[in-house]
Amino acid sequence: MDQPSGRSFMQVLCEKYSPENFPYRRGPGMGVHVPATPQGSPMKDRLNLPSVLVLNSCGITCAGDEKEIAAFCAHVSELDLSDNRLEDWHEVSKIVSNVPQLEFLNLSSNPLNLSVLERRCAGSFSGVRKLVLNNSKASWETVHTILQELPDLEELFLCLNDYETVSCPSICCPSLKLLHITDNNLQDWTEIRKLGVMFPSLDTLVLANNHVNAIEEPGDSLARLFPNLRSISLHKAGLRSWEDIDKLNSFPKLEEVRLLGIPLLQPYTTEERRKLVIARLPSVSKLNGSVVTDGEREDSERFFIRYFVDVPQEEVPFRYHELVTKYGKLEPLAEVDLRPQSSAKVEVHFNDQVEEMTIRLDQTVAELKKQLKTLVQLPTSNMLLYYFDHEAPFGPEEMKYSSRALHSFGIRDGDKIFVESKTK
Repeated sequence: MDQPSGRSFMQVLCEKYSPENFPYRRGPGMGVHVPATPQGSPMKDRLNLPSVLVLNSCGITCAGDEKEIAAFCAHVSELDLSDNRLEDWHEVSKIVSNVPQLEFLNLSSNPLNLSVLERRCAGSFSGVRKLVLNNSKASWETVHTILQELPDLEELFLCLNDYETVSCPSICCPSLKLLHITDNNLQDWTEIRKLGVMFPSLDTLVLANNHVNAIEEPGDSLARLFPNLRSISLHKAGLRSWEDIDKLNSFPKLEEVRLLGIPLLQPYTTEERRKLVIARLPSVSKLNGSVVTDGEREDSERFFIRYFVDVPQEEVPFRYHELVTKYGKLEPLAEVDLRPQSSAKVEVHFNDQVEEMTIRLDQTVAELKKQLKTLVQLPTSNMLLYYFDHEAPFGPEEMKYSSRALHSFGIRDGDKIFVESKTK
């Protein structure tokens, strides 16, 4: 059988991790492997290999010498082969079968859909716990073969593979805890539910950018399908009904939810979106990546009651009645205008005269002097102003800085301003 054309895994390995390109390093994942015996390739004593190998975007098409791979990679635990030109599963198998400690494998963006994965090849992956097949266009038949041969697989990434449906294998995969299947075209919940059948121990399900249009499943069925689900991402799903949000309560262990960018929440303000969702999901402790504190939950639940207080009874959600039982029926909060006062009615005292007038508080001391010039018959340069707060115990305060805004004095209705002449 002819050796496939292109660069081999072993060729790239020797180039990248030679002492000239990859000097000695220390630290977690960066330990240098020095083979104990001199036998083998003349390159053997010249390579510095960490336990984490990153060989992405290197144009790799084939494995190369398997004995060399076995000699150099016996200690390697993580291998990134993403964005290469691997299209033959047999070549991938030759690499992986000679890396016995391998637990993490990234094969993203390789055209592996151009070949069929046979079970004997998949068997070489048996020790892998984390497998990334993003943008590999791997068929469900390939995924099923992998699942049969990887008994300890815990994390699987199947993003950007153009899936419109999900195909269930004949047997399930009880070891899988995390599934990333974002950026596909899974819109119908009848496809999503199959993931629960396939992965009964699933802890984290990331469905972002799939436009799932509704959660069409009875609550008791959701609990049976996803009994261990703790986290779900429905970012940019197509959900348009609050009933879909309420159904998330049917997942018995759900703690974390991501719901950004769904059509249902678009008409609401940022505050309303978060508070209304938190109030409907009493068991969720993290929403859109942010922890829900006890204080925020109480604020949200009280907000929820007030939000629906004037809604007709037939339109009020069931959650409203649960929260009324908890807090009682709350009245709407009083609207308080916290904007600064724009004007004030004050008494202006000059000599023995007292004049009541309204002044703008957005003007400066210099502008007030101009306003008072006609009243007190003094040039502004010869005018001294004092502000007296009728509730303050400290006496009048000189208004000495011409550029100071009047609102900074805290002037209110009923306060007094005294005008004196500098030449008095």
